Amino acid sequence: MLHRRVGELMTTAVVRVRRDTGFKDVALRLAEHDITAVPVVDDQEHPVGVVSEADLLRKQQRQPDPGGHLAGAHLPPAERAKAHALTAEGLMTSPAVTARPDWSVVEAARTMDRHHVKRLPVVDDADRLVGIISRADLLRVFLRRDLTICEEITAEVLTRTLGLDPASVTVQVADGRVTLSGIVPHSSLIPIAVRLCESVDGVIDVTNHLNYAVDDTGSTPRP
Repeated sequence: MLHRRVGELMTTAVVRVRRDTGFKDVALRLAEHDITAVPVVDDQEHPVGVVSEADLLRKQQRQPDPGGHLAGAHLPPAERAKAHALTAEGLMTSPAVTARPDWSVVEAARTMDRHHVKRLPVVDDADRLVGIISRADLLRVFLRRDLTICEEITAEVLTRTLGLDPASVTVQVADGRVTLSGIVPHSSLIPIAVRLCESVDGVIDVTNHLNYAVDDTGSTPRP
């Protein structure tokens, strides 16, 4: 049972800019390619930061409102510097938070959440940019076909991992929702089976209707 890897889901034709790319050129790249952020790379193709639409919009924050007041007057110094920046180096959020192609979707999602970012440049062993993965890419695992999920649970979870006879357990999948029914040899296997099914990419929910032949825990109520 394997999670999809970042290398399988990432975009490899990555739009990128250099440190000295001008403000307007960065804005044009975002508009032309219909993207919301772009990695900034050095001469060795190492990501050094990311410029997003939010970084560009800080330029608007220093413009006076209709009443003549500067909306960005109370921004922290670093934010004010970005509002005045003219190149990608001044605009970017740095350092770049990156991922590796062999990361699982779980690792990538946790890294995005921990750093409060919406995308991760992907780098190889030499830290060169080879792709980019976004939240939308990670969500693609929930578009997996029900039949594919069912086959993975039967082959990887029930047969290979738990050593069960697949004929003893029925797996039904509808819109990513899994229902397990049938009989397993021991009661201790039930929570393990449910937990493993929940970890399969594309699974939204698991409903447990499993029964058991022998209670080997002394505390598991018979369903």
